Amino acid sequence: QVQLVESGGGLVQPGGSLRLSCAASGFTFSNVALSWLRQSPGKGLEWISEMLTGSASTYYTASVNGRCTISRDDAKSMLYLQMSSLKPDDTAVYHCAIGAEATWTRLGSWGQGTQVAVSS
Repeated sequence: QVQLVESGGGLVQPGGSLRLSCAASGFTFSNVALSWLRQSPGKGLEWISEMLTGSASTYYTASVNGRCTISRDDAKSMLYLQMSSLKPDDTAVYHCAIGAEATWTRLGSWGQGTQVAVSS
């Protein structure tokens, strides 16, 4: 059974940083691309970043490019998102998901999410 459990969210002031984590189980972690998604209040799920297998390539949506870094530890089955220079618009529930930008919706596996609130 696929499980994705996010942690690390919280309340942070504008300009601050957070590191999100995702613990995965139930599948061969090293064999799949992984993404971070987010859902802002009143909006749908939005893809924001992906890391392909072997940590070879990473991609980001424009709104977070330069402020976020995705990484993975295949030995621990962990996915991370380091976020910096946070803005109020980054307030959302953040989810990790199996798949890349083009495939996560079809694969349909993401966690319950961790809440990030950016406010002074």
